[in-house]
Amino acid sequence: MTIQRFETGPRMSQVVVHGNTVYLAGVVAGKAAGKSVTEQTQDILSIIDGHLAKAGTDKSKLLSANIYITDMKTFGEMNAVWDSWVSAGNTPARATVEAKLAAPQYTVEIMVVAAK
Repeated sequence: MTIQRFETGPRMSQVVVHGNTVYLAGVVAGKAAGKSVTEQTQDILSIIDGHLAKAGTDKSKLLSANIYITDMKTFGEMNAVWDSWVSAGNTPARATVEAKLAAPQYTVEIMVVAAK
């Protein structure tokens, strides 16, 4: 089975496609780094939409999601954005964990797996 990689660097690939499964690396905010959890989550989900499209799929085919937030007090704020974005009736298996992220300007990181 062929493996496709997109946005590959020396440490990781942003997107890996194996068969009919699409794996995304953890995504952090680009334009919204350092801004509110709401703005970071919106930015991240927009980036995820782009990565999924590049791989030939979309959010309605999400299988799982791992969400990392730096403060569980912002869980509701992140969920408000997630809930308005996720495809109704197609919600993935999901975990949300409080964690220290790679840089202080990031308060949310999201990693997903989707079917094609």
